[in-house]
Amino acid sequence: PMYYFYIIYSDFLDRYYVGSCRDTEERLRRHNSNHRGFTGKADDWRLVYRESFPSKAGATSREREVKGWKSRKLIEVLVNRA
Repeated sequence: PMYYFYIIYSDFLDRYYVGSCRDTEERLRRHNSNHRGFTGKADDWRLVYRESFPSKAGATSREREVKGWKSRKLIEVLVNRA
């Protein structure tokens, strides 16, 4: 099975969220459900970027790399290249 690094965006919050998972459609559905946590504050999250990896380690490594940037501008450059 493939694993994915993904970036979602909420217009309501005007924020990006970076994560990794195996099934992006199911994960997006869960982000948009009513729950505790950062993404629970909005229900308009949409997938704006995705990369695939053959292993969970590859996807989580990429997630940590991008989170380490701590830069909205760099995330927007990545999203706009897609």
